Amino acid sequence: MREYDLFLPLFHNDGTPIETKRFKALQKYLLDRFDGFTFFPQANEGHWRMGNVVYRDQIVIYRILTAGGSSARKSLARLKEKLKKDFKQEEILIIERNVRTL
Repeated sequence: MREYDLFLPLFHNDGTPIETKRFKALQKYLLDRFDGFTFFPQANEGHWRMGNVVYRDQIVIYRILTAGGSSARKSLARLKEKLKKDFKQEEILIIERNVRTL
């Protein structure tokens, strides 16, 4: 079984809030494609450095579990490119883990 965490910003790079419809569309996709997801709606703060500049983002996290293997990974790679465009981001972080359930 694989677990994926999608880290998504709450604001565009210009500081304007990302539209609710973008998150709703993502939720529909995750439910349709993976039959479920967990949404961590509390805002988290991420920090990272590029060169001499430190960036800070407010983010939320979506988690999916799947036995889909490489097909899930390919779907999420395509989704990542779409999210980068839709959310107007240079990068979207998606974490992949092998997990076992009890």
